[in-house]
Amino acid sequence: MRTRRQRGLTLFDTILAIVVVAIAVSSVLSIFTVTTAHSSDPMIRQQAQFVAEAYLEEILLKSFYDPDTSSVCPAKEASRSQYDNVCDYNGLNEVPTNQFGAAIAGLGAYNVQVAVTRDNTVTLNGLTNGAAANEIRVLRVDVTVTGPATTSVALSGYRTNYNCNVSTDAGCKGP
Repeated sequence: MRTRRQRGLTLFDTILAIVVVAIAVSSVLSIFTVTTAHSSDPMIRQQAQFVAEAYLEEILLKSFYDPDTSSVCPAKEASRSQYDNVCDYNGLNEVPTNQFGAAIAGLGAYNVQVAVTRDNTVTLNGLTNGAAANEIRVLRVDVTVTGPATTSVALSGYRTNYNCNVSTDAGCKGP
């Protein structure tokens, strides 16, 4: 008489299978948790980038000279809605608003800082600032937007004046 062998799983096999499945499930859940926790980071960074681009574009489209005084970087206008030249934006530090000063819904957690400086280290197509004559032909605009979760985006641009001739144009000289 032959004895038949029983088929099936032993207790050890069952416990081993449970352990392997538990490790796999916990790994998948931990990846899911990390992905979910950071899923808004790209959106926050993209929003900060859009805000920085909007401010930089607005600033670079303004006049190099102040239309009121025909000089570079005179005293700042009273409010952002009155800004009429690039230098008026220097030192701007605010929650994002439109160009008339109205707050933009949903951007209260962001902050915009602007610095407009005379950049003597750059040559743009042969155009430089004259150090001795105090000629101002190139202005650098730095826009930094900080947002939630320590997100920070910085963009820089240059506003130039190719028509500046210090010997014939007194407006080329800055303060």
